[in-house]
Amino acid sequence: MTSPSVSVLVVEDEESFIQALSVGLGREGFDVTVARDGSEGIDLFESTNPDIVLLDLWLPKRSGLDVCRHIRERSRVPIIMVTAKSSETDTVVGLEVGADDYVTKPFRLSELIARMRAVMRRSGGASEGSPGEERIVIDNLELDRSRHEVYLDGQKVSLPLKEFELLEKLMASAGRVVTRDSIIDEVWGRDYVGDTKTLDVHVKRLRAKVETDPSRPTKILTVRGVGYKFELDQGPKAAPREQHLAGDPASGPVGKAPTAAGAEQAAPAS
Repeated sequence: MTSPSVSVLVVEDEESFIQALSVGLGREGFDVTVARDGSEGIDLFESTNPDIVLLDLWLPKRSGLDVCRHIRERSRVPIIMVTAKSSETDTVVGLEVGADDYVTKPFRLSELIARMRAVMRRSGGASEGSPGEERIVIDNLELDRSRHEVYLDGQKVSLPLKEFELLEKLMASAGRVVTRDSIIDEVWGRDYVGDTKTLDVHVKRLRAKVETDPSRPTKILTVRGVGYKFELDQGPKAAPREQHLAGDPASGPVGKAPTAAGAEQAAPAS
């Protein structure tokens, strides 16, 4: 049973889903607040400061994407997109603007609650690597943990939370292969029940921001059937404050991998 102190803001305009979520989440101990359009969603987010947000993509007055952008400019609260759309484009856009996960209508309440608990646990999780190591610098890419900032060739790169956490994990393990399961456990939580295309979408978007040629990556490499690796030639897995490491021009193909628990069998699209 979830503690009653866990508050959920549901931003949804379909009454059938509002009723089902209000009753179902209430029985699980969540404290549910409902907004029926995007503008009301923003107002209630500001006034209630919820622990997690369930956000429909298509809303009256202001879209779910606008609401997500507004929230992400102010908070790292977990956001799960709830939408009738299931195309990769909708998924990519939702994740790009800062959503932590997505679920497609119709969905099972048990699956939704499992995802909610997973993203809430992850939101308070610790990062891998040495606690005293605030900056990781590899070649022309720098990640600052304490400021939650990334720089490429000295220019700041804007990354949503999950992309930052994914890059942090890969850079902290630079030169070593990180399995897909390990990445999902670290970034999305051990109880994540979505399909692994979520990881592949994030890798694709991240490459577009930190690689010179995303179609021929030299930093974030795919290790077929295993996971990903942040490539380097020499030195420790993470550079000290003033050290720079050379990148490896090697690249690798994108392969297929087993899905996470409850996931559909799908080819990764990284």
